[in-house]
Amino acid sequence: MDDRDNRGERLFAGLLSVIGNTSFDDLPDTVSERAGPAGFTDVRLYLGDVERRALHLLAGARTDASAERILRIQDTDAGRAYQYGRMLPATTPSVGGAAYWVPLFNGNERIGIMFVATARDGDAVRDQARGLAALVALAISTKRGHSDTYAHLNRTQPMNVAAEAQWHLMPPRTYTDSRVAICATLEPSYWIGGDAYDYATAGPQVHLSIFDAMGHDTAAGQTAALAVAASRSARRRGAGIAETGDAIEKELNRVYDDRYVTALLISLDTRSGLLRWASFGHHPPLVLRGENALRLQCEPAYPLGTGLGGGQAAVCRHQLQPGDRVVLYTDGITEARRAHGSEFGLDRFISVLTQYPAARLSPQETVRRFVHTFLDYHHGHLQDDATVLLCDWLGPGPPLGTVSIACR
Repeated sequence: MDDRDNRGERLFAGLLSVIGNTSFDDLPDTVSERAGPAGFTDVRLYLGDVERRALHLLAGARTDASAERILRIQDTDAGRAYQYGRMLPATTPSVGGAAYWVPLFNGNERIGIMFVATARDGDAVRDQARGLAALVALAISTKRGHSDTYAHLNRTQPMNVAAEAQWHLMPPRTYTDSRVAICATLEPSYWIGGDAYDYATAGPQVHLSIFDAMGHDTAAGQTAALAVAASRSARRRGAGIAETGDAIEKELNRVYDDRYVTALLISLDTRSGLLRWASFGHHPPLVLRGENALRLQCEPAYPLGTGLGGGQAAVCRHQLQPGDRVVLYTDGITEARRAHGSEFGLDRFISVLTQYPAARLSPQETVRRFVHTFLDYHHGHLQDDATVLLCDWLGPGPPLGTVSIACR
């Protein structure tokens, strides 16, 4: 084995030895320094912004001053690599070598894109670039939560207090394993009021929920946050769907006299595809199968916090097929009107979501494209929070505890 064969091994061993103690701001220089001896002549890290419209350069002291600071996701090579999760050649490879755009994935969460230029090319080099991107994405995801630099980088405008709290309360917008793929988002990203979503796994069970609190102020955000916390507390001590609704009801009544939330609580058994849910004054879920959509029906209970009995909810069932997509949404999606115009509406919502199956887009990319269509319809100005959560049931998957690789 010659020296070239050891480059990749030395690259990852060297980076692993230092990256745990590297600050978020020092990641670009640390990665570049360790990647140089492996033949990578240039490495640049770009991170997606909150609205996923552009990729922004995380610059270091070693970053070339001529490097582009912002890359649009739409209609660029870097953006296509990001959208489809595929490594793509850069249009201007370095002399005598090659250059690539490599997606930065933490699992299936799209964090950004990495540009690499290399003095050599080949399958081994491309594999090393993918491995480097996976390690860098993991490092970013573990360090960004306590980095104001990251917050400055992935925002294009100030964020209100409610949004600041909600984004830190809710789980990441993307989750994937061998059984489910989940993606959610809220708009307007920087000015959230009372919407929230939540999801969690527990063995073969996947729990999904969405909340819409009365009002559009910071108090509405606090109400939604309390509902999410009460839901998690009840669920984690073994409460069922109706019992969880009752626990949320009691907690809201204990704290507030005049605040309530509508909610949808769902449990999916990934072994069988059995979906169980209850609506508390909320829109029922949709099930998308290819280009077809089914609006599930279940007698709703009263909104939570009204004092009218959260534990009296009817829990309904629906059998999914592998590949079915479950959609949760708030009324800010379907009932929002643009200025001097009609509301977006359920039919338009379904039409946009079901136009992508032939392209085999991931839930993440489907949500990203839908949100931009929705915002463009309203000319970028929303009067209410608008939240959507997609969950694809991929099938039973391998037995729990076995190792598998989820498809991107």
